[in-house]
Amino acid sequence: MKIIAIGRNYVKHIEELNNEVPQEPVFFMKPETAVLRNNEDFYYPEFSKNIHYEVELVFKICKTGKHILPEFAHKYYNEIGIGIDFTARDLQDKCKSKGLPWEIAKAFDNSAPISNKFIPKTDFANINDINFSLTINDKIVQQASSKLMIFKIDTIIAYVSQFVILKTGDLIFTGTPQGVAEIKIGDRLTAKIENETLLDFHIK
Repeated sequence: MKIIAIGRNYVKHIEELNNEVPQEPVFFMKPETAVLRNNEDFYYPEFSKNIHYEVELVFKICKTGKHILPEFAHKYYNEIGIGIDFTARDLQDKCKSKGLPWEIAKAFDNSAPISNKFIPKTDFANINDINFSLTINDKIVQQASSKLMIFKIDTIIAYVSQFVILKTGDLIFTGTPQGVAEIKIGDRLTAKIENETLLDFHIK
């Protein structure tokens, strides 16, 4: 299982980080060791002093495919969950300033908490209009809909599959909306799809 994560997929998030709007999907990868399940606590790593939260809708791949055409992409996922793309922003900024890859800021252990429950896509009236949110200590910090994504899920799958074979069980993180900021030890994070809480854990 691998995680394919899409960057810069919400305009207002791009603006808050002073990045350029991409002309095609931007993706990076996280290893399986990044996954944090069962609402387990996230322990703040010693190598960073500025870990940011980024809540994202997560689509689960249900069959193997490569060079998938956009019109067939809907056949390659059947469930949707929610996850957090933890980012060591200080490490990322340092790497970017030197023109270096920044996997070190994204791919570290437990940097991808995901919900245990994934909701069948048939439960949604419109895949491209799913509401989701992140609350920290009872305050909503991120709230958006998949309709605001620059690149929709079918486009993402078709694009990524030109370079990387998608396999059953792979997870696609689809990008984060505006509102990212630093986590603190003691924080409680809860993430929802529509009105259902699917993630609920603490920072230690």
